[in-house]
Amino acid sequence: MPSQGPAARLVDLLIASTHEWTSQSLASILAPRGYVVGKSYNRAQTLKRVRTNPPDALIIDEHLPDADGYALCRELTEENLIVPSTPIFLAFSRSPTRRDRIAALQAGAWACLGEPVDAEELTAMLDVFVPAKLDADQARSQGLIDEATGVYNVRGLVRRAEELAASATRRHAAMGCVLLAPEIETTNGTESGRVADGAPTGAQSNLSPPLWVLRNIAAALRSATRHSDAIGLLDTSAFAVVALDTNAAQARQLAERLGAAIVAKPTGPSVPPLPRLHVLGGYHGVSGDPKRSVDAAALMRQADVALQRARADSSRGWLQGYVG
Repeated sequence: MPSQGPAARLVDLLIASTHEWTSQSLASILAPRGYVVGKSYNRAQTLKRVRTNPPDALIIDEHLPDADGYALCRELTEENLIVPSTPIFLAFSRSPTRRDRIAALQAGAWACLGEPVDAEELTAMLDVFVPAKLDADQARSQGLIDEATGVYNVRGLVRRAEELAASATRRHAAMGCVLLAPEIETTNGTESGRVADGAPTGAQSNLSPPLWVLRNIAAALRSATRHSDAIGLLDTSAFAVVALDTNAAQARQLAERLGAAIVAKPTGPSVPPLPRLHVLGGYHGVSGDPKRSVDAAALMRQADVALQRARADSSRGWLQGYVG
């Protein structure tokens, strides 16, 4: 039973199908076994549901009104809308052929379901796949990576920053830290803008970005940083980047580049219209000194002080450096 898996919770399974009778049939099979069965009827509904609350497993029809199932599978996996351990089943209104199965696997599906659905086979596969997914979820939650965004969590970022600080100390190298707090900007309930330098364009009510926006931000940060830089999510609205060979002036340049990357709107077939974002930032950097070791914790605290200054009075600029 799914409720007896590693996470000791009910399993959320989403069925994307235009055929109500198919959804009802699958729900009647799975609900008694402890699955919480959700339904969507097209690509748009499915993507909205996945971005809001990623399911533990999906069953997707081969054909949907606004997309085919293969394309939707690719969107979900290639755009990182679900974690890699989430099983996807592609459902057919006929018995799938060998070519169907190969195409489904190439699109990111784990298995195919034919019509009529073999209830015993489906539940047997779920009983294998879902506990593995829940176990991976648990490992991620106890590990160093933020499950939702794929960047370091606080524990992972602190550990990686300490490793970078030790390297900087040995090499007498500079090291910098940038903190960025993206927010959705609204004016009287309607989206409003803010120019790149942080100057407001109207009376705002700022909101923390939802999960799917945080994922897009994390992807933008990965694209705009070096592989050696450590990216972490500090809370639901603040990212940190720790970088070697980056003094205070270079940390400011890095913050400006990353801020621009965050507010730039990505494009793609599965990217919905993004809310207008503005960013508040703080940074600090230290130069290499053979007489002094680099303190990663102090560096991050000082960048946070600068961020809090920007939050307290953004009229002085969206980006603030640490002043000791």
